[in-house]
Amino acid sequence: MSSSLPLLCLPAVLSRLLARVGLVTPEQRAWAWYDCGNSAYFTTVITAIFPAFFASYAAAGLDAGEATTRFGVITTLGMAIVAVAAPILGAYGDQTARRKRLLVACAAVGILSTFTLVTITEGGWRWAALLFVIGNIGVSGSLVFYDSMLPSVAAPEETDRVSSAGYALGYLGGGLLLVLNLAWVLQPQWFGLSGTVAAIKLSFVSVGIWWLLFLIPLLRRVPEPPRLAADDVRGAAAIAASFRRLAHTFAEIRQYRQAFLALLAMLVYQDGIQTIIRFAGIYGAEVGVGQSAQIAAFAMVQLVGVPFAFLFGSLGGRLGTQRAIFVALGIYTVAAVLGYFMQNATHFFVIAGLVATVQGGAQALSRSLFARLIPPAKTSEYFGFYAVVERFATILGPLVFTLSSALTGSSRSAVAGMILFFVAGGWLLSRVDVAAGERAARA
Repeated sequence: MSSSLPLLCLPAVLSRLLARVGLVTPEQRAWAWYDCGNSAYFTTVITAIFPAFFASYAAAGLDAGEATTRFGVITTLGMAIVAVAAPILGAYGDQTARRKRLLVACAAVGILSTFTLVTITEGGWRWAALLFVIGNIGVSGSLVFYDSMLPSVAAPEETDRVSSAGYALGYLGGGLLLVLNLAWVLQPQWFGLSGTVAAIKLSFVSVGIWWLLFLIPLLRRVPEPPRLAADDVRGAAAIAASFRRLAHTFAEIRQYRQAFLALLAMLVYQDGIQTIIRFAGIYGAEVGVGQSAQIAAFAMVQLVGVPFAFLFGSLGGRLGTQRAIFVALGIYTVAAVLGYFMQNATHFFVIAGLVATVQGGAQALSRSLFARLIPPAKTSEYFGFYAVVERFATILGPLVFTLSSALTGSSRSAVAGMILFFVAGGWLLSRVDVAAGERAARA
């Protein structure tokens, strides 16, 4: 009886710990746990394992540059599909009060495609590409509804804290599973696995299970957000109303000049950030960085990112949110410059360490800044629009990266091109008058 007591107390202790970092209510904790689950897809599949697996196994027989180009094409295609569908789905979810159900549907598509990655065969890059596109659509589509549910679990004065805590929990969850995946890939014989390929495929299965487990708290605890529209419309009428609502939101947000300018800035520099996240693995493989070294570096990014996500939240309070984002963009620019000259695994680790210090902070502070520049009475509607913009921020960067790689035969020029996204995004952000934007939002 006494030996089981610590296990019985564990949920209460965990709840107290999460409350201390900003997740006070059961709904907030359940909402943030989903970030812990889907982050495993971003860390293990999108960033750490699948790109190199695609280049060395699924695209066996192709040269490194051609494999990178094809990976860029499928990434751009998946994000383009999401960007086109997300505004319609997001507005439809608001109109019909089905955001939670649509989130679950998108997550189910992503989880199923993740499990199916085990069927990829050597040289079967077309099947690998199809599954990767479907998985990207699933995870990105679920995040449209996930982000828009933030105002339903947190009051306006809590959104900064809950948003940052969610990012930190995502880093922690994705990092812990990646460490386990790293052990499998480095020492498959310790776990009774036949080799590296079997270890990689087991890692894909673990991501699907992890993602599914951390979807359950959201299903149980987070209520369906209320319908934003007064009228009860369904079917084709709801789809038409969704288009009208999206057009109305886009027209209205332009009246808030500072919020609209900040949104444009975020669209540009988030494009650079998302491209680095998605192409670091395939670029590392092209340069010659081994998969084991890559996974170790990405695990480091996830675990180092946890304290730095909280640190940047504190830095935003000291310097101001806008200046803290400038610091993050400056570090990203340095990382892109170093990436152009990268030659070996040591360089890869140094660049990964730089990215680890700013990745979570830049995204959390961007979401917080936008929240302060929009009308408090329409937070949910505008956050839904912000989520849509984030999805569009995953098209241009991958497209530029892919075209640069195809035209030059190397990804180095594409990496250097990311500097333009950080500089242009920072310049646009410098044009934002935060104080004036906050006054306009309150008015």
